[in-house]
Amino acid sequence: MAARKSKRADDRAPAPSAAPIITLTTDFGTRDPFVGIMRGVILGIAPSTRIVDLTHAVPAQNVLAGAHLLASAARWFPRGTIHVAVVDPGVGTRRRALAVETADAWFVGPDNGVLSLAVPARAVRRIVDVSRSPYRLRPVSRTFHGRDVFAPVAAALANGVDPARLGPAVATMQRLRPSRPVRRGKALVGAVLWVDGFGNATTDIAATDLARADFRGQRLSITIAGHVVPFRSSYAAVSPGRAVALVNSSDLVEIAVNAGSASTALGASPGVAVRIEVD
Repeated sequence: MAARKSKRADDRAPAPSAAPIITLTTDFGTRDPFVGIMRGVILGIAPSTRIVDLTHAVPAQNVLAGAHLLASAARWFPRGTIHVAVVDPGVGTRRRALAVETADAWFVGPDNGVLSLAVPARAVRRIVDVSRSPYRLRPVSRTFHGRDVFAPVAAALANGVDPARLGPAVATMQRLRPSRPVRRGKALVGAVLWVDGFGNATTDIAATDLARADFRGQRLSITIAGHVVPFRSSYAAVSPGRAVALVNSSDLVEIAVNAGSASTALGASPGVAVRIEVD
């Protein structure tokens, strides 16, 4: 039997290790130097930091997709990791910049909901408004808070700076209301959230939604953009070039084409409706 953790150990705030980890999630892409500049700022302030690029291919200005991608990845990192997410169509406006503490991590980014799916309300220990943090770079650009606010604040956390010095504590943060599938007659109807680099379309329909709809153990078919797709357990359960739906590693229903692209072959794109019913 595993030893029980003490209450004191469970109640500790996440503390960076000797070689802290900072992850980066953005919609910047890799064509431009923006990601490299953020990495340079972090390393200039906290040179021992290990930087992990989660993704820089969030669909441009798609806060919901960024929130889902961050939430799907953050739980796989060691305690004390600092996650920076910059999908920020409101950059340069009065929207706040936040650093949010949980028992396991820090999350740094704009207060537009991009952090909210990774940080459910019950997990929040502290929210700090870092919009005017003394640790931001000066002057602060109106177009690049990733460089001037979020990267240096994350680096300060990595250096062990007392979070109370980063800015004032606040009580709330913006939260997204993510789309949810709905039951329509005998069907479950959802939508595509994002399309990955393989052209696979991840939907907002979770494995738990299938269970609640009493679909588990039944033969299902999925309709997307006029195409009917079988539900199987793996990509290779259908022949190359054939479409298939399955539950992916994030426990969400995904539509793919074996050795192909669902985006190209089926017209799968964010927002397209997906209908699941018993075959």
